Amino acid sequence: MIRSGIQAKNEIPTASMADISFLLFIFFVSTTIFRMETGLPITLPRAETVVSQKRETVVRIWVDRTGQVSIQDKLVGISEVRAIMTRILQENPALIVAFNADVRTPNRDVSAVIEELKKANAVRLSFTAAKQSDSGG
Repeated sequence: MIRSGIQAKNEIPTASMADISFLLFIFFVSTTIFRMETGLPITLPRAETVVSQKRETVVRIWVDRTGQVSIQDKLVGISEVRAIMTRILQENPALIVAFNADVRTPNRDVSAVIEELKKANAVRLSFTAAKQSDSGG
């Protein structure tokens, strides 16, 4: 075995380490895709059971696919919902608001009616759904 006078040093060169880490940082930042929050991937359930309420304890609100609102079978505008519901709930605060919206009703109309109900302090709210066997239509 022949030994030469050259000895290998066990060092890692660190002079360009900052440059390499900076380049890696730039690479990862430029290739990363930032997504906006999309919410939870859920499927809303259909109603499997029905709980009936006495007619005297329920105020029914209907919203059709064109955005027309009916409270107790009287057509009203979305801007009138707050005043009407405030008056109705002052007479009987224990009433439950049954909210019925067509499946094709735009979300903006549903949201606008719900906001008016919040302002009227209608906190007892029930959303009506079709029974599982009633999937036609």
